[in-house]
Amino acid sequence: MSTARTAARTVIALDVGGTFIKGGTLTDGATTLERADRWYTHADRGPEAVLETVLTCASTLLERCPDAHAAGIVVPGIVDEESGLAVRAANLGWRGVPVQDWLAEHLDLPVAFGHDVRAGGLAEARLGAARGCADFLFVPVGTGIAAAAFSRGRPLAGAHGRAGELGHVVVRPGGARCRCGGRGCLETVASAAAVARRYARATGWHGITARDVQRRADTGDEVAAGIWTEAIEALADALAVAVTLYDPERIVLGGGLARAGEAYLAPVRDALARRLTFQAVPHVTEARLGERAGCMGAALLAHDLVSVR
Repeated sequence: MSTARTAARTVIALDVGGTFIKGGTLTDGATTLERADRWYTHADRGPEAVLETVLTCASTLLERCPDAHAAGIVVPGIVDEESGLAVRAANLGWRGVPVQDWLAEHLDLPVAFGHDVRAGGLAEARLGAARGCADFLFVPVGTGIAAAAFSRGRPLAGAHGRAGELGHVVVRPGGARCRCGGRGCLETVASAAAVARRYARATGWHGITARDVQRRADTGDEVAAGIWTEAIEALADALAVAVTLYDPERIVLGGGLARAGEAYLAPVRDALARRLTFQAVPHVTEARLGERAGCMGAALLAHDLVSVR
């Protein structure tokens, strides 16, 4: 007896960042986003304007895919995934914004809501560098630094949705003031923004990126080499703490700095191994999905939502 084949389901996905909103659609069984696009967030216009832009982007994707079954959206900062609330997203100016409900009403679709880094980790777990690994850390190093800790295949959100703020582990007590209000946080030394900023202050060269600093370090620039090495040493300090707490099998490094490849990964591996004594040394590898990870994660969350309905 023949059975009817279930039609493939497609979902809309949005990853809201401080600079760009990334979007696309994903169909059952696909491993890459379709109808992918990105739009400037223009967060300087205020939180209400950002939300209007998000809703407009979602409408654009729905017009391109009118038969979408659901939508997924992920945002940075502190989120309450159960209530669909963006508790605090400093880069967007959002505080207590009911993102999930507003997007669901706007699109008239079921909406999955999540944290951008945990969603990126989910995508790397299912489709990227963490496939087959139940216990790992996903650590994007970009303008900021965050982490998603996965235990037995599930991301740890914490009691208040604030787990994984690796960028605010103090690695240099009494150091530079961090945007969180603390001093000497990892982000003030090892983020891409910090590397570029510290080099500009030391040399007067502006418009230099962290990757430029790495290239200059490779060509013998002593100032660049010092700043680049300090960034790697500080990251290793924080990762050593995370390894001690979570005992991951693998660390997946993402973000712009990881795209430097072995020029970044090899010294991080070495610096981390030198700090570990009784701990098992995890394998440190580069993320495979790049800047698509968050959006892919949003799509996977939306597919999960549909599958349980």
